[in-house]
Amino acid sequence: MSYIKKSLGEGERVVAIARFHWWYSFVAILALIFLGVFIIGLWIFIKRMVFMSTTEIGVTTHRFILKRGLFTLHTDEISLFNIEGVQVSQSFWGKLMGYGHLRVEGTGVDAVDLPCIAHPVVFRSAFETAKEAGRSGR
Repeated sequence: MSYIKKSLGEGERVVAIARFHWWYSFVAILALIFLGVFIIGLWIFIKRMVFMSTTEIGVTTHRFILKRGLFTLHTDEISLFNIEGVQVSQSFWGKLMGYGHLRVEGTGVDAVDLPCIAHPVVFRSAFETAKEAGRSGR
């Protein structure tokens, strides 16, 4: 069971879970192929794949959650009502292929920068959906 689902409070439900774009894995595979003869290619591949498999990004009806870590646990959680803004950043290729980065800015906390995710605009809209669901008590 995922960290996000285990950490849900009473009456809280998951609105959206972000997924890594296939491009993130593709870059890791390219590093392995072209730099694999050197230890650095293997290191890049393992680091990216472990990061991808141990990271969870989600929005619930009450909060935004970014969980990272294999042997340790590190979470960034911001209450939805403390989120001041969510910025989407997509390059030309990101728009064309459907990936990008998000920056979540909260009141009184540092901003949380998300890695390359699939469909960042759709995930950004989940914040508004979650805020509305939280207001209406659904």
